[in-house]
Amino acid sequence: MRRTTSQRNWGLGLCFLYLRNVKSFSWSHKRVYRIYRELELSLRIKPRHRLVREKPLPLAVPTKINQTWSMDFMHNQLADGRSIRLFNVIDDHNREGLGIEVDFSLPSERVIRSLDRIIEWRSKPLVIRCDNGPEYISAVTPA
Repeated sequence: MRRTTSQRNWGLGLCFLYLRNVKSFSWSHKRVYRIYRELELSLRIKPRHRLVREKPLPLAVPTKINQTWSMDFMHNQLADGRSIRLFNVIDDHNREGLGIEVDFSLPSERVIRSLDRIIEWRSKPLVIRCDNGPEYISAVTPA
């Protein structure tokens, strides 16, 4: 255990691995622990500091129609095991479902076409609320 004087940040685990793999001792971890404690080599495990997170602002409640829309993807599975995806757009003021696209695959062109169709019908909202999931990452730009 002379190595621990030069490696002060080694705990029991690293000492055991060093003795087992480098020095080729066939000692059990219990024996290494007993010697480790007799030499008073207890390395203090520092407690983790928790990150203090600020409380998010409450969601703004829309006061009129077409102020805020929410959109999200959902998925489900058919009885034969095939997975289907749903793209939903909802008006947050009156919880009206503005559009639902259902298919086995929803490429970004189809999502853009669906949003364009809803905007043509209802006009553009002030805000569209969505989670920042990976399904909204695309290289396609709307026309």
